[in-house]
Amino acid sequence: MKSSLINPSTGIYPAEDYAHGILLTGFDKLLFVAGTMGLAPDHKAPTTVEEQLVLVWENLRRILDEAEMGVDNIVRLTSYMRDGSYAEVNRDARLSALGGRRIPTTAIVVETLEPDWLIEIEVIAAA
Repeated sequence: MKSSLINPSTGIYPAEDYAHGILLTGFDKLLFVAGTMGLAPDHKAPTTVEEQLVLVWENLRRILDEAEMGVDNIVRLTSYMRDGSYAEVNRDARLSALGGRRIPTTAIVVETLEPDWLIEIEVIAAA
């Protein structure tokens, strides 16, 4: 088995003490993506969960692209929301991003490390 860190160096906020993902290859390909936030490349978060979800999915697409994958390769998703009231907008964003495709998913209400980080999503992708 071969592993490669997936850490795009442009177009996304930097991963300082973790990797955005790790790609494992052998007879199949699996990508484990760290919790990805709605942060711009300058590490700033917009003020609304809707705006952050746009950036979350842009950032996930960037990470998946670096692994030569796309959202169609996502096979598992976990959402970490700062407030349970974000559940519906998060669900709608996920279904829209995946073109309505349904996958195993979990949503959890948590206290994020920074109060302006409203949502974080981690995925597993396979090809």
